[in-house]
Amino acid sequence: MTAYNFQISKTSMFLIVDDDLAIRTSLKLLLKQAGYPAQAVATPAEALAVVRETPPELVLMDMNFSLATTGHDGLALLRQVRQLAPQLPVVLITGWGSIELAVAGMKAGAAEFVTKPWHNDSLLQTIRTVLALQEAPVAPAEPATAASQRRQLDQQFNFQPIVGHDAQLLHVLRQVGQVAATDAAVLIEGESGTGKELIAEAIHRNSHRARQPFVKVNLGGISSSLFESEMFGHRRGAFTDAKTDRVGRFELANGGTIFLDEIGELELASQVKLLRVLQDRTYEVLGDSKPRRLDIRVIAATNRNLAEMVAQGRFREDLFYRINLISVRLPALRERPADIPLLTQHFIAQLRATYQRPALKVGARALHWLREQPLPGNIRELKNLVERAVLVSGHEELGPEDFQANAQPLPARAPEAGELPAPGSMTLDELEVHMIRQSLTHYDGNISRVAKALGLSRGALYRRLEKHGIPFDA
Repeated sequence: MTAYNFQISKTSMFLIVDDDLAIRTSLKLLLKQAGYPAQAVATPAEALAVVRETPPELVLMDMNFSLATTGHDGLALLRQVRQLAPQLPVVLITGWGSIELAVAGMKAGAAEFVTKPWHNDSLLQTIRTVLALQEAPVAPAEPATAASQRRQLDQQFNFQPIVGHDAQLLHVLRQVGQVAATDAAVLIEGESGTGKELIAEAIHRNSHRARQPFVKVNLGGISSSLFESEMFGHRRGAFTDAKTDRVGRFELANGGTIFLDEIGELELASQVKLLRVLQDRTYEVLGDSKPRRLDIRVIAATNRNLAEMVAQGRFREDLFYRINLISVRLPALRERPADIPLLTQHFIAQLRATYQRPALKVGARALHWLREQPLPGNIRELKNLVERAVLVSGHEELGPEDFQANAQPLPARAPEAGELPAPGSMTLDELEVHMIRQSLTHYDGNISRVAKALGLSRGALYRRLEKHGIPFDA
């Protein structure tokens, strides 16, 4: 796909609202050079007059118009603009120290916020993104069936290998099609195993960054002590164990898309560092004080309720609004049971090739049985169940009994402290998870003490934490 482009009509314009003449002049010149005609005013009264008489295409608005610098006058102006023109996008301009004020503005209906001093390219990118999101959403045609709706979407976008015709899934795919061409930050929410990574890949694949890197990061596996080294990279000698240079994940993703998986597991100390990078689009490699600029698209994912975590003080509200310009919720598999047979047939087709069993198929009774299962592990659980049935069964046509024999029961109750699990009640992996979690709790998350108690090196413990998806603050 090519980069998105917007044509501004002769009658449309942007409105700049700032009491600082230098800022008005600078912004007006920047927008003119980018092909966006703009009008600049100094006071809320002038701004409201313009909105009433000739509504602009977009508003760039400062948050302070008085010596008090509380931002209350800016919030009041925002509310008045929203009352006059509810669909008019407003981009707030604020200092870094007023991020809380910008968050309040987002709650009041602002489209985005940027901080002073801004970087011209980043500001223009924000403007393009906000304008793109104002475009009409991708609307379904009027086909008779869900399958034909899916075919229409597949003609417009590349949604391989996402399988399904369910109405909720089609709604998600339309969202993906609409936002992919922009650089909007996207938050993908959904239970484990629902395919959040596939959706992130689809957004990247259908964007103008498709030929650039797509870098996946499991934030649940990175402690606060390793966060800067993993994400920003380090120079040799930057700290005791830095024996060679390391390229950080942000640098690897530069020009493309970074996928921040399990962002709800990120420790508070690391959240503020991440916010700085996402806000300023700059970072510093450890051991190198020269700031580096970033040009990235940010997609985050979580199986947690971040809004609840914000209310509990476990996730920064400003970071939540920075990553949540667009929110996509993936339905659990039990919410789209009609897609279970389609997914099963998809996995069977893959396994025919993998295990060279061209006659392999699933009977109608088995498909019906699978539709009735709760599958709490969602698509991941279904895929594992199908593959186990194929490997264990000697039948070329799988029936309900083949799946029933290989269905795994819900995890057994973890043993109490000092109690050994009954033979066969827990796998080695489940026992390992239980021991690690118990040790983390006992030693208050002190990684060094946990590693020593379990007879592991710190590196080996980190690998197990990442393998099992255990947050470090567990």
